[in-house]
Amino acid sequence: MLSLLFCVAVVFVAAVIRGFSGFGLSALVVSSISLVLPPAEIVPMTLLLEAVASLRMLPAVRHDLDWKIMGGLMAGAVPAVPAGAWLLASLPDAAMRGVISLLVLGASLMVWRGIVFRRAPGMAAHAATGAVSGGMFGAAAIGGLPVVVYLLAGSIPAATTRAVLTLYLMLMGLYGAAVTGAFGLLTAESVWRVVLFLPPLFVGVALGGRKFASSHPDSYRRFTLVLLVLLALAGLARAVFG
Repeated sequence: MLSLLFCVAVVFVAAVIRGFSGFGLSALVVSSISLVLPPAEIVPMTLLLEAVASLRMLPAVRHDLDWKIMGGLMAGAVPAVPAGAWLLASLPDAAMRGVISLLVLGASLMVWRGIVFRRAPGMAAHAATGAVSGGMFGAAAIGGLPVVVYLLAGSIPAATTRAVLTLYLMLMGLYGAAVTGAFGLLTAESVWRVVLFLPPLFVGVALGGRKFASSHPDSYRRFTLVLLVLLALAGLARAVFG
């Protein structure tokens, strides 16, 4: 029961941050819940939660979409997801916890540092980012983080970044869940957990969305990145020391 309450609290907090900033749900959920459950059980569930959260947010952001960026990201991501899912199905739990924690830590530090491109990226850069993201989606459900790094580095407006992330995470969440299902990782228990977590997810996303209209994104982004770094370090400690 304590583990279940912990998971519900994690989903709620992650949903608030997701509704506000457009990212962070998967990384927070996977990093936190992998402390109490095996990653192979968490990733498919998180992909579905990500898709549902995005579907809830999509009507409010659809007018700010950049279809050129979307097309490039999807072109690179779609073929890369199966490779990541194969890694998730093949590695032992401790090793996968370590991989997830390192990926979260590296991507979070890159977002924190605030890399900026000297010139606007093109389709090749969009596709390359999508490929990295797709592999991370299949392996750890955290493919949104490299896209966040990329969009922020390209100085994309906050509203466009949030809109692109929303649609991209919805499509990749559904596709990633289907791919992990093909590897035998998406079970009836995973679906049951998703249903259980829907109420805190919906409430959290709604609260975060209201905050976005009246606040500066940097306020929650800084908090999210600090939390992700701490969770990644905790995951590494769990992977190393058991």
